[in-house]
Amino acid sequence: MMRFAVICRDKPGALELRLANRAAHLAYIEETGVVEMAGPFLDGGQMVGSLVILTTDSLEAANAWAAGDPYGKAGLFDSVAVIEWKKVIG
Repeated sequence: MMRFAVICRDKPGALELRLANRAAHLAYIEETGVVEMAGPFLDGGQMVGSLVILTTDSLEAANAWAAGDPYGKAGLFDSVAVIEWKKVIG
């Protein structure tokens, strides 16, 4: 198994879109069972992106997870990067 960081930046002014899709996003995390940890990026306390750490068996599987995220399907993100990540501390 490998870890991947999914780094997503929201489109400017997209907080309402994020909030409208938050329940589906959280349900997707629960259903898929590959998310080790996750949380939003903040700007002045407002959510502006996401960091999700996945444990999957390939980059392809991590990319497929990112493609299936309801946030991404709703057009929330300005950018998405899926990068192999190595846990060292924590």
